[in-house]
Amino acid sequence: MKDIARELGVSVSTVSRALKDSPLISPDQCRRIQAYAREHNFLPNELAGSLRRSQLSPPKLIGVIIPQIAHYYFSTILSGIEEQASLRGYRIIVAQSDERFEREEHICQTFLGLRVCGVIVSQAKDTTHYEHFRQLMNAGMPLVFYDRICTGLNTSRVVVDDYMGAYNAVSHLLQTGCRRIAFYGSDMRLEISKNRYNGYRDALLKAGIHPDETLFLECDNRTDAEILTPALLTRDDRPDAAFAVNDDTAIGVLYTAKRMGLRVPEDFSVCGFTNGERAIACDPTLTTVEQRGKQVGKEAVDILLDKVEGYSPLEKVEKRVVKTRLIVRGTTRELEAGT
Repeated sequence: MKDIARELGVSVSTVSRALKDSPLISPDQCRRIQAYAREHNFLPNELAGSLRRSQLSPPKLIGVIIPQIAHYYFSTILSGIEEQASLRGYRIIVAQSDERFEREEHICQTFLGLRVCGVIVSQAKDTTHYEHFRQLMNAGMPLVFYDRICTGLNTSRVVVDDYMGAYNAVSHLLQTGCRRIAFYGSDMRLEISKNRYNGYRDALLKAGIHPDETLFLECDNRTDAEILTPALLTRDDRPDAAFAVNDDTAIGVLYTAKRMGLRVPEDFSVCGFTNGERAIACDPTLTTVEQRGKQVGKEAVDILLDKVEGYSPLEKVEKRVVKTRLIVRGTTRELEAGT
């Protein structure tokens, strides 16, 4: 607008009013300014305008922190966040922590500067200090966690039922005749890792099987799975199945087993956790736990905006759990008779 004002010899406020068809500006002046703006492809900076208006009220802008945009599950959550925010008249600004605490901390400072109305976040894997989240809360910004929650703060969160998802998956493997089931999990400092491990463990115990700790591998990506699996599958007491914390890890296990000459699922069964697009692109197709990420995103937005708009007290902590569903495909055997 400053450029237009300088070129046409008018004030910036005159340009602003003309672009909004203000009756305070003559029709001829409005047409002249609007024509110049069109010719020079002028578009208003709506974020800047939102920040100016935020001096009176918070902008209708939600900050979203996502660990990895390329991850299928996080991308589906983001889709649900954007869709629900748009329905309620809000926009989102998305930042990727790339699983790094320092970057996550910087993003929080940026969101404070932008004065977003609230923040939806899944914490980075190596986050162990939470002062940056406390700063958001102290500034009066509602904070909602999804997937990876912050156990160090009593905040609202939306998670999937990780425990029952894992329990049902391992129970299915047991019902198909598997008895030695390996667990590929992520860092046990993360709440989702603990919950999925507990579901795995309790399913085994209910079947009268004591968990073998040597079958637990801290591994949550395909690269590491392809490195670690050969040693596991060449043991004299090798497992006959694997349950993995996510689909990428499960697919790494699957293809490693096939390269080693094992038939899947006849010799070795595999189950993942996500139900992403890769689950139906592998051979055989992957049995996995569906997480319903889009619903997680929508629930997080509703919790946040109910606080922003005053329908729910800011200090009220809401905890919502989205149910999972086991999707049985080709990497697990058919159920044994009578089960």
